[in-house]
Amino acid sequence: MIESRVETYKGELVAIRHDLHMHPELLFEEHRTSAIVAKELARFGYKVTTGVAGTGVIGTMTSGTGSRSVGIRADMDALPIEEMTNLPYSSRNTGKMHACGHDGHTTMLLGAARYLAETRNFSGTVHLIFQPAEEDVSGAKRMIEEGLFKRFPCDAVFALHNIPGEDAGQVIVRAGAITAAADIVDVIIRGVGGHGAIPHKALDPIVAASSIVLALQTTVSRNLDPHDPAVVTVGAFNSGNMPTVIPQEAHLQIGVRTCTKPVREMMEKRIPELISAQAKSFGCTAEIVYGHGHRYPPGFNSEAEAALVRDVAVELGQDSSRIEMQGPFMFAEDFAYMQEVVPSCYFGLGNGQTPMLHDAAYDFNDVLLTKGPVFWGRLVERFLVKA
Repeated sequence: MIESRVETYKGELVAIRHDLHMHPELLFEEHRTSAIVAKELARFGYKVTTGVAGTGVIGTMTSGTGSRSVGIRADMDALPIEEMTNLPYSSRNTGKMHACGHDGHTTMLLGAARYLAETRNFSGTVHLIFQPAEEDVSGAKRMIEEGLFKRFPCDAVFALHNIPGEDAGQVIVRAGAITAAADIVDVIIRGVGGHGAIPHKALDPIVAASSIVLALQTTVSRNLDPHDPAVVTVGAFNSGNMPTVIPQEAHLQIGVRTCTKPVREMMEKRIPELISAQAKSFGCTAEIVYGHGHRYPPGFNSEAEAALVRDVAVELGQDSSRIEMQGPFMFAEDFAYMQEVVPSCYFGLGNGQTPMLHDAAYDFNDVLLTKGPVFWGRLVERFLVKA
């Protein structure tokens, strides 16, 4: 049994995970983490390639005579959050924390790496992809630009994310749309400042911006088919600094999440139209930058790869009725860049009843340090089945 074998070294995996948790590193700064990963992979007998996208690491192993190859990806970076767990292995790096569980993702894949190396119960090539910078500027995109799939060809690639609120180890997956595109809209509403006691002599950008905040919700509720998921969030609204003064400008930052290309294109057209019209109705103007910062594409699971994930979950004893997702995750994920290039599947793995991702009280569930490697190990064996 895979599980009994992984259990024999789970203590080592827990120690690695806690060490990574204590020493979180932000995007493209994962030098210590990647060094640990490279050392472990070399110890297991993998061909190790470092320096991909700066701090990325690839572990490659071939067994048997099979011609197929598969990639498994884990992200390594942490977040700029001050940890509030009070755990004995809490972050020692001020203002940095593994609040998304990438320490666990990395360790699970190392656990699978060891199992696959010790058993060699597959025929073909496995590429274990340890990716930097998932959280913001896209290490996946940079890896691809640096020739990831040309240097390490894959017939398919897989990735997972732990999901708080789902039972620990529960797999959830669907074919088709799986993660959202994320677009940032940066808006400056310009009016005419003035005295708070003489508002009719001013053009109040706060009132205009407030109307825009409310009107933006209609882009989803009145412009989209109810079956097309989308989320519009005004995450920042900044203006003025005195209660008696009407300012000249108001600044909005808006997050837009969509799951298909047509909806994404429609929102990119409709949102600026609405903002401009609303601002004009109050005598103000709007400066709009749609696509401010980095933009992630929507993620899309291939049917065959999603079916394999389902099959492995059922084989490992999971209830098939609990595996299928009704809709996509609405968070963005830069694995979507890999999904644009190679047949793929991204899925969720329950983290139990824990605080949510990106919460200062969050912690990865160490129960998954057995369940994750078991799943990855069996998936590779199924994809690269021995003749």
